[in-house]
Amino acid sequence: MSVTTLSYWRRGRSQPERAASLRAVHLLEELLGLRRTALTALLGPPRPRGRWVTPTTHDALRVEQVWPGEDEIAELFVELDAPPTGELERLSIHDSYFVDARRRGHLLRMRQVIRATVGGVARCVVVHKADDGAVGCPEITSVRHARLGRIRRRPESGLLVAELLLDRPLALGDSTVLEYEVTVPDTGPTTDYGRFFAVPVREYVLQVHFDPVAVPAHCERFDRDPGAEVDRKREQLWIGASASAHVLAPDQAPGQVGIRWEWE
Repeated sequence: MSVTTLSYWRRGRSQPERAASLRAVHLLEELLGLRRTALTALLGPPRPRGRWVTPTTHDALRVEQVWPGEDEIAELFVELDAPPTGELERLSIHDSYFVDARRRGHLLRMRQVIRATVGGVARCVVVHKADDGAVGCPEITSVRHARLGRIRRRPESGLLVAELLLDRPLALGDSTVLEYEVTVPDTGPTTDYGRFFAVPVREYVLQVHFDPVAVPAHCERFDRDPGAEVDRKREQLWIGASASAHVLAPDQAPGQVGIRWEWE
């Protein structure tokens, strides 16, 4: 039994349910000099598996909490039988968003370092939504360390929900890296970019890169609680000589964080 597994049991991130795991708990009772049911009696009922609506960590949010009012997203998660959001621990997420000389956001480069909190994780589902007024959907390209599975598009609302199939199934505690790019449909001048978080993330970095001929007059960070439409926090950001601004969010909680800017 690995130290990682024991740590997850201790913190309640997962619990022993399989026959081999329960035998290990009985062995722990013997090693600690406890009566045979001293530890197993503390276990709750087995947790439901196989549906995205049942997070595997206490801090994970359901899809309707992350995107309130977005019924299409919830429907597509059901259609794809999306795995629980808590099956993967996000150790690091790095978003690089690019704004061109015409002030339009046109490209997102995303890199995630993830680790399995259960065994047998072979896929994940990602969501990308264009700004209001977009014609068409965002499109995922240049996928590395995974491949595209099933894709569902809703052009009328600029919504893309896609399945990423990992290079290999992950055992409990295994990690991998996901990288891909997203081309963004034209909606005219862009004024913000933000990411929604259904689960905690150890480290989130967002960089917005502006074309040197189109640098905003003002730039700020914003944070929102899950499902909120009002900012919980705002912080002015400096746009450096590289014509970029960034946000570092260690131990990012579920909710939303992003950067918005104002043109002259």
